[in-house]
Amino acid sequence: MTNDKLKSYVERIEKLEEEKAALAADIKDVYTEAKSTGFDANALKKIIAIRKKGQDKHKEEQQMIALYMKELGMLADTPLGKAAIEAAVEAKLKEDPAWKNLK
Repeated sequence: MTNDKLKSYVERIEKLEEEKAALAADIKDVYTEAKSTGFDANALKKIIAIRKKGQDKHKEEQQMIALYMKELGMLADTPLGKAAIEAAVEAKLKEDPAWKNLK
């Protein structure tokens, strides 16, 4: 009986793996189609990832990226970069005033 259960699990997993591969191929086809009509596939992938994780998590990541870029001097020389850094820092401080001590 244990062998039958094991075989059942293995067969179910194999079937799901086949379905997963078929879905991956379908997704690839959609990206190819979008690209052929002028859309950037990498940008679409990033948008999908952002939507998947949610706006709050994305905003938090963007704030950290801006902070790290500031620390590396990657944005400091541009007016837009300075404004982005200030906005990210202010937003982070509003969320967590104790964060100021980590700066």
